[in-house]
Amino acid sequence: MIHTGLTQELVILRNTSAGFFLGDGAGGEVLLPNKYRPAGKGPGASVRVFVYRDSEDRQVATTLEPLIHLGEFAPLRVNATGRVGAFMDWGLEKDLLVPHAEQRGTVEEGRRYVVYMALDEQTDRLYGSMRVERFLDNTELTVQEGSEVQLLVFGHSPLGWSVIVNGRHQGLLHGGEVFRRLAVGDRIPGFVKGIRPDNKLDITLQPPGYAHYNDANVELLSARLAQSGGFLPYTDKTPPEEIHRVFGISKKAFKQAVGALYKARKVTLREDGIAWNNPSKGKVAGKR
Repeated sequence: MIHTGLTQELVILRNTSAGFFLGDGAGGEVLLPNKYRPAGKGPGASVRVFVYRDSEDRQVATTLEPLIHLGEFAPLRVNATGRVGAFMDWGLEKDLLVPHAEQRGTVEEGRRYVVYMALDEQTDRLYGSMRVERFLDNTELTVQEGSEVQLLVFGHSPLGWSVIVNGRHQGLLHGGEVFRRLAVGDRIPGFVKGIRPDNKLDITLQPPGYAHYNDANVELLSARLAQSGGFLPYTDKTPPEEIHRVFGISKKAFKQAVGALYKARKVTLREDGIAWNNPSKGKVAGKR
């Protein structure tokens, strides 16, 4: 069959003034308009196309690659809002409609929202939904503790960030364990930290065993001290985001590394930062 909402390989059946008619080998046909006609191809050749319904509700094909396919989640930007809903930019000429019933909260033009693309079986029309939880399933998990996963951030609450895990499950990144700037629509790698009895997933951005890498963090901090002349202007009051931006580690890991150096009497902790005690590691002048 020729499936609306999917990219598929079809065969050029014939050339017309409107474009190529493509077939699926089972009697189905769809028009590929002239503006998408592939150069150097004719009847009998195969072409990879995406199939959807145009502004006149006709099933047509395009060689353009959409930002989302049927059954997928993606962050899309709102081009306009109107009486019937919000119109999202998904890379094709005709915007993807998110009806009012499929929206959550106030939808604003120019902003990005994570959308699931579904198909109305009765009309064969594609539509988007911001109610993404309805399309996520944690009943039968395809991940386990420690699994590396791909995440799509779709919401934020006092608990942390809600994420789509591997395009099918729902998970939570606890706010206290996030040490970088995140926004709805971000795609990031992560790891399954734990699975609760109700199959809810706790997600972390740090690899398994990260807490045991203190030796590596001590080496990192020592190297940065040497490179900076024996002084680093970071303290307990430095925001976690700044620590992560500069060193690529959490503030907890940073404090553990500082503590290890302090216990080894290699550094002095000052109100304005950390000073190296070994002159050979770098010149430590007065306060900076």
